[in-house]
Amino acid sequence: MSFANRKDAGIRLAAALAGYRGKYPVVIALPRGGVVVAAEIAKALDAPLDLLFVQKIGVPFHSELAMGAIVDGREPTIVRNENVIRQARIRDGEFSAICKSQQAEMERRKRLYLGNRSGIPLTGRVVIVVDDGIATGSTVKAALKAIRKQQPQELVLAVPVAPAVSLEELEGDVDVLICLQAPIVFRAVGYFYDDFRQVSDAEVIAVLEANQG
Repeated sequence: MSFANRKDAGIRLAAALAGYRGKYPVVIALPRGGVVVAAEIAKALDAPLDLLFVQKIGVPFHSELAMGAIVDGREPTIVRNENVIRQARIRDGEFSAICKSQQAEMERRKRLYLGNRSGIPLTGRVVIVVDDGIATGSTVKAALKAIRKQQPQELVLAVPVAPAVSLEELEGDVDVLICLQAPIVFRAVGYFYDDFRQVSDAEVIAVLEANQG
């Protein structure tokens, strides 16, 4: 199975989540790619759409390799990947400096996308977390950990595609996990999309405005 684009993936996921329509869920997207997918789910379930900002903390000499993640909140949640940190020989001071830089970028994106709007309270709600796909799962795991602190009634993770091994590591962090494709052999998320072009800031803003209207 391949998806035409993120909108197509969102439509297919929405069908799998149809049972939540009467449960008044909140759909939480992980920007940027997850926003387009989540918008289709929010529309189908007649649910509000909100964002959770997560920044990957990459190794200095290999930014795509995550040595941790930071999640927005009153008290930002920081998740460390100790194995990567040890193997890359990253010192605490270096980790903290990169973390601070990523937090500043996260704040910039939050102001750009949401302005002064406050987030939707999640306590006691059914919360559906959506991304456009999972690779290692480190950023999603950090997001789920932060949301769990808000004590949702039910925490659901919904993604179009993820490697089977990553899903196994995330099962304990959610109440329900929905994934349309879970290959054992996994190359990259983009391999499962015909169109996986990068989502722009302008597109995120447009999607959010359309959802509010």
